[in-house]
Amino acid sequence: MTKVLAINGSARMEKGYTKRLLNAFLEGMKEAGAAIELVYAKRLKIRPCLGDFQCWFEKVGECIQADDMQDLYVKLRESDIFVLAIPVYLPLPGEIQNLLNRLMPIVEPVLEFRDGRTRARFHDDVRISKIVLVSVGGWWEKENMDSVVRIVEGIAKDVGVEFSGPVIRPHAFVMDREKDKSEEILDAARRAGAQLVREGRMSAETLDIISQPLVSEEDLRDEYNKMYRKAKGTTH
Repeated sequence: MTKVLAINGSARMEKGYTKRLLNAFLEGMKEAGAAIELVYAKRLKIRPCLGDFQCWFEKVGECIQADDMQDLYVKLRESDIFVLAIPVYLPLPGEIQNLLNRLMPIVEPVLEFRDGRTRARFHDDVRISKIVLVSVGGWWEKENMDSVVRIVEGIAKDVGVEFSGPVIRPHAFVMDREKDKSEEILDAARRAGAQLVREGRMSAETLDIISQPLVSEEDLRDEYNKMYRKAKGTTH
C-alpha cells in the first residue's frame, strides 16, 4: 500500500483554501488505495535549524533538537509520497520554512554532480520516491506560485526523487462565488490524486482544469484595488 504524508503549511489550517484543495487531492489518493496521514505545520513545535550541520558530520542522520520534528522524521522515512501544501506568502509561511530547513538529517551527506549541479540524496532508510506540491494563491495568474514551485521542485531534485508536479489554484477565493466551477476544480483535484497513485503521474489536462481562470485578470485587479481603496477610506 502506498503511504502518503501530507503537510498543510497554511496558517489558516482548516479554514483556508489550501485545505479545500488539498483535502480533495488526498481524497482521490485514498480512493485509489493509498494510506493518508495529514499534519498541520502550524500545530507542530519546530525550532529553526541551527545550521551547524551536526546531522551531517557528527551525528549523521540525527538532529540534536528535541521537538516535534523528531516524530515527523519517523513519518517521513516511512512514506512513499510526500505532499507539501503551501499557500503563497511571499513566498512561504514561516512554519513551513522551518520544517523544510529541518529536512537535512534525512539527507545523506554524500555529494554527487547530477543534472548540472552538486546534489545529494535521501538516506537509504527514507522511502519517499515522489514529492508533490499543492499550492493556492490570491492573485490572478498561476505564475504567482512560481517561487514556491521552484523551491519544492529544487528540493526534490536535490534529494534525488521525482517532483511529480504542482497542483495549483490561483485566485482561489473566487471559487466561493463560482460554485459549479468550484466543484469541477475539486473533482479534478480528486482525479489528480487518484491518477498519481494508480498511474504514477497526473495528466496535464487534469492539472489545467484545476488552475483554470475563473475571472478576467482586469476584473480581479480592479476588485483588489477597490478593497484597498475602501480600507484606506478613499474612492479614487
